[in-house]
Amino acid sequence: MGKLRDNLNLIFSNLLFGANFSIYVSLVRNWFDFRQLFLLQVGAAALFFIPFALLSPRTPRMRWADLKNILIVTVLIIYGWMYTMLWGATYTNPVDASILATLGPVFTLLIAVGMHREPFSWVRTLGVAAALCGAGILLFERGFHLVEGSEGWGNALVLIAVLSIAANTVIIKPQLQRFGTLWVMGWYYLIGVAITFPFFKDYIDLNRLYTLPPGALAETGILLIFGTVLPMYLLYRGTERLTSVHTALYRYIQPLVATTLALARHQETVDQIHLLAGGAIFGGVLLMVLGTVLARRKQRAEMLKQP
Repeated sequence: MGKLRDNLNLIFSNLLFGANFSIYVSLVRNWFDFRQLFLLQVGAAALFFIPFALLSPRTPRMRWADLKNILIVTVLIIYGWMYTMLWGATYTNPVDASILATLGPVFTLLIAVGMHREPFSWVRTLGVAAALCGAGILLFERGFHLVEGSEGWGNALVLIAVLSIAANTVIIKPQLQRFGTLWVMGWYYLIGVAITFPFFKDYIDLNRLYTLPPGALAETGILLIFGTVLPMYLLYRGTERLTSVHTALYRYIQPLVATTLALARHQETVDQIHLLAGGAIFGGVLLMVLGTVLARRKQRAEMLKQP
């Protein structure tokens, strides 16, 4: 039951993250400067998670390695993912963004191999190459120049955000297991408030919320609660107990949800470019999964051979 619950945590977090892409695009193109929405997301998460860091019962003593990882991951979450994703949403569309989000397994595996948590294999290398080709199709479909403000520019920003959240789930796993999800996330946003509000205080405009029409206000509330606080908790709760590869592979739920919402809301259409890019990325990740299975079997066989 425990493992089932952990897998369900990852499934529901990715369902909610998938819905975010449509909401991001709607809000930053019609109602908010993306930096205003960024501050609202940080503030909502801080209000929920910080009490768990300050009021939690006694935890194990924090070592320098723990503090270093928490600081690195805080920057990756706050600026690498939240800020950059909203910036990218200003220019891209939900379908492109959600397809790029499926590159999470690629980046997770590359980082895990680099940190010697996963073994290298040629099958995985082919998978990485295929998936990156798929990303290149979306980035450079209109030429090899990423002009600031273009859709390709927005896709590049989304790619950075995907890389950031993939890196943080690998880096922070030891601290999640040592201190627990809520305590770690409380410190994320305690530090996050300190490194955002002093620099973006001019974008604080709570009066803006009172002037929003009911539909936009509902979207904002959904984003802050069901698109930020809840999926972040579920993601890290699942990451705490399952492998980083598990965490990454469930991201394939996101494009299904995002594409469905984008089509239903007439935000984007699916064309041959999307199908080609999505097919290359999906094929690449399948190769990576195959490489992972073969690597696990090889490890078990070597353990059985040992006296």
